[in-house]
Amino acid sequence: MKILQITSDWKWTGPAEPMLQLALGLRERGHDLVLACPETPRPRAGVAEHARAAGFPPALVLEPARGFHPWRDRRDGRRLVRYLAEQRFDVVHAWHSRDHALALLARRGSGARLVRTLSHSEPIADRPWNRWLFGPGTDGLWCVSPGLAQRNAALRRGRPAAGGFGAVDLERFQPAPQDPDVRRALGLGMDDRVVGIVARMQPRRRFDLLLDAAERLFARDPRARLLVVGRGTHREAVAEDPARRRGLGNRVVFAGYRGEDYLETIRAIDVFTLLVPGTDGTCRAVLEAAACAIPAVVTRRGALPEIVADGETGFVVDEDPDALAAAWERLLHDDTGRALGEAAARRARTLFSPSGLAEGVEALYRAALEKA
Repeated sequence: MKILQITSDWKWTGPAEPMLQLALGLRERGHDLVLACPETPRPRAGVAEHARAAGFPPALVLEPARGFHPWRDRRDGRRLVRYLAEQRFDVVHAWHSRDHALALLARRGSGARLVRTLSHSEPIADRPWNRWLFGPGTDGLWCVSPGLAQRNAALRRGRPAAGGFGAVDLERFQPAPQDPDVRRALGLGMDDRVVGIVARMQPRRRFDLLLDAAERLFARDPRARLLVVGRGTHREAVAEDPARRRGLGNRVVFAGYRGEDYLETIRAIDVFTLLVPGTDGTCRAVLEAAACAIPAVVTRRGALPEIVADGETGFVVDEDPDALAAAWERLLHDDTGRALGEAAARRARTLFSPSGLAEGVEALYRAALEKA
């Protein structure tokens, strides 16, 4: 198949890495795939730079923008019309609402089928615009979990829809011993028992619940620590100041954004946790932790209860601080954590690979082509 992936978001966040992992997997399966995306407007690595490094230089450069505005977007629209007419793609795969609208208008007469990834982890709101855009306006819909695809089935009215888990680089993320130097640099000892989270510090990510549960764990375990990896414009108000007011001191370690040592920082965690998915509904950090044989404790939000097999690779709990602390404690204090971590790594090799993601999306492409 000849495939165009299209994104108007230049930032290397949220769905960007799953998009590139899918591209790599589809290329390995023999498909001809190219990417349309913006250049990075700031002196930092964005989608275009990562795509070039992976062998996907942008075939069409779009304006960096969010939301569809017909007058503003007319230039990209005209260029996309010409490009689709010239290249004769089988599938155009859109990742955001602006890309979706541009492709929907531009593909007329091209014969291309339009597939959309729904990157967030909540069902599509049943509104008139959505019923049309994600109904007749979409030939195939890919969701971040099988369960979410099922919840969107009624809106699709029999049109192809499927879901699967995200993908991680399993050659990079795999079990390995913790690095004492990394732990020391983070202010952690090798005998500390570390619960870790990777998330932007935003009010909706339930840092209030996280700190409530941490207080309960700390009261019972003097060697327990909480490692927070990530940044956010509201980090002081959402997490740092509340931790200080609670007197948690150096028992909560704010590691900030990690670059080259991200993998080693993840491996410094004994039990991973995530309470609310972010813009990337695949919850990539949970997948990465699983691939590294780290068990997880999660809530029932979004795809989390499908990603973590309750009682097998971690625990799925209610949004209650006592339940959360008890699950952390169980994984930190007996052989359960080691066993569930090993099971998480085995499951990751099966369910979280780029090849598995590509196989599922390829089947959706074929269903969309056959249905039309």
